[in-house]
Amino acid sequence: MKISVLLPYKENFSSVNAGAVSLFVKDTIQNSKFSKNSFVFGNMTNKKPFLNNYVNIELNRSLIRSNSKNYVLKFLEKEKKINSDIIEIHNRPNYIKFLNNLQNKKIILYFHNDPLSMNGSKSTEDRLFLLNKIDKILFNSEWSQERFFIGIDNKKLLKQKTSVCYQSTNRTKVDFNNKKKLISFIGKLNSAKGYDIFGKTIVKILNKYKDWKAVVIGDEPREKLYFEHKNLKIYGYVKHHNVLNMLKKVSISVVCSRWEEPFGRTSLEAASRGCAVIISNRGGLPETSTNAIILKNLSSDELYKTIENLILDKKLLQKSQRLNYKNFIFDHKYISNLIDEIRDTFVARKIFYTKKNKSFKIMHITNLNERFDGRLHYNTGRRLNNGFIRNGHNVLTLSDRDIIHNYKSIKDFSGKQTLQNKIIEAFNNFKPDIVILGHADRVLNSTLSKMKDINKDIVFSQWFLDPLSKYGPDHKSNSKRILDKKEFLNTTFLTTDPSALSINIPNSYFMPNPADKSFETLNNFNKNCPYDVFFAMSHGVHRGQLKSGKGDDRENFINKLINLNKEIKFDVYGMNNVQPIWADQFIKKIANSYMGLNLSRGKPIKYYSSDRIVQLVGNGLLTLTIPNHGYTDGDKIKIAKVDVDTNPNAAASMGVRGIPALFIFKDGEVVSNRAGAAPKAALQSWIDDSI
Repeated sequence: MKISVLLPYKENFSSVNAGAVSLFVKDTIQNSKFSKNSFVFGNMTNKKPFLNNYVNIELNRSLIRSNSKNYVLKFLEKEKKINSDIIEIHNRPNYIKFLNNLQNKKIILYFHNDPLSMNGSKSTEDRLFLLNKIDKILFNSEWSQERFFIGIDNKKLLKQKTSVCYQSTNRTKVDFNNKKKLISFIGKLNSAKGYDIFGKTIVKILNKYKDWKAVVIGDEPREKLYFEHKNLKIYGYVKHHNVLNMLKKVSISVVCSRWEEPFGRTSLEAASRGCAVIISNRGGLPETSTNAIILKNLSSDELYKTIENLILDKKLLQKSQRLNYKNFIFDHKYISNLIDEIRDTFVARKIFYTKKNKSFKIMHITNLNERFDGRLHYNTGRRLNNGFIRNGHNVLTLSDRDIIHNYKSIKDFSGKQTLQNKIIEAFNNFKPDIVILGHADRVLNSTLSKMKDINKDIVFSQWFLDPLSKYGPDHKSNSKRILDKKEFLNTTFLTTDPSALSINIPNSYFMPNPADKSFETLNNFNKNCPYDVFFAMSHGVHRGQLKSGKGDDRENFINKLINLNKEIKFDVYGMNNVQPIWADQFIKKIANSYMGLNLSRGKPIKYYSSDRIVQLVGNGLLTLTIPNHGYTDGDKIKIAKVDVDTNPNAAASMGVRGIPALFIFKDGEVVSNRAGAAPKAALQSWIDDSI
């Protein structure tokens, strides 16, 4: 995948006077898995760019076109040579109207400022245009996202087209014993940033607490605010890496903006360096740090009291510093991974969707088990077919193993050659856009090669359900199967997390075991069941009888579980001389239980679980599985919910500042807390770091 990034006109993409946009682009590209294929376009003179893959756009003044239009058109000319899959525009929504005739390219727009203050997104009409024109819009805070949707009620578009992607910084080791009695202010020295409030406050603080010092970094030629003290050091511009180094020694960092900051990179960086951070409750600032101290009233008196409280209470100061550092998650790698995940969805999505919701012709080759006369109709291939059809696609399905079974002859004893001939004949007649292989082991590579010769633009994809972990059953044979056709495949979808595997599968993505509303029709949570727990296993017996002496550790575990509490009613199959069950019989049996156990053979690995988990969860059974599968942390934490309206004293005693407020306890003590909504990945990372 190739990515072209267009910076705002005259953005300094260098170490000289680099702004938040340039730093964000540099940091996220350097930590992206697409870094080698990412190209940055800008207009900059006589400065060394941050990255080698930088393309400078030289402009001559035009009497016909605006600088913006001229800049974008020049970009499109240069971008043709690279021919990227994704074009990413930063902080210039007005550029979007000049991006025309971009076939087969995805567009991402990043907002780093308030959308309502920017040309191209001020009006509701502007923002609706962007939603319809762009594939993804990313905001640097939830506050900015909410601002964008003022006057827009289409929640479907909101969910599909937008996400929050915070700024990031690196987190280095901090020696808390080396922290100085030092207070910082970093930013424009104007009243919008609250420098007048800080200046009045800090002079009083330094007069009273003579062993403390303060440092100010920034300037503002348009607004003259002067504050002097022998322990106050005022710098002008300081290179970004030097600012970060200085913050390692700072004890208290103040960000007291009056204006609605869309995010606030300064407080983020201060938190990453283990500072106690004081912020105003403006814009997206509260989202920058989960443990920042938020000023209730933005005034010099309030700020004075807050700083003094930290100075006098050493334990509170140290606690604030360490919590900010410990709970910091927005590092470069984390944010880059979130962006890469968004980019990856475009690769997967373009197989099936276009902007105009084009209907594709899909040739789906998989084993439908037709030779078993309907006994095994609960089939993943059929579930996927239903999904394709509901999304408007034309699907032709060939069941490879059934064709082989039914077309064996003296000339073709195995039936394999007949299968290849039928596939090519169907391919010529149907003329598909996409060929999907689902465990289609009987299809030869030579057949795929012939398809490619017929249609060089054909897209090949495959899905695979079986275990691929080196700890699981049939590891070697399954690995060979999944890699057999890799030279032809555009994508591979696995029910195991690809990053957890010891084998490298090119262009692979995690695919949850699919459910389908026409298959999973039970509502066990809504009915009376004679049994409490259902469990079935096969020991690898393929639709046959349980073999004598077959067993594994799961059987011992289930028997211990049964013996723990005789009042719990178990319905168990595939063990204790009870034969395995499949298909319709399986569905009839799970209809009788409230809960189901999902225990796969072999050592657990992230996300892998047999496709039977779909039949359990999809039919409304409370399903229990092994935590190592990554589906649950149920053995690690207990979750409790408190209504602050009915328990105001509890909320007050916990120091709840905003809703939702999350607390993690260990041995009865709070070890971490955070306020405000956050994406799932951020919450997961916070929990993992805290426990």
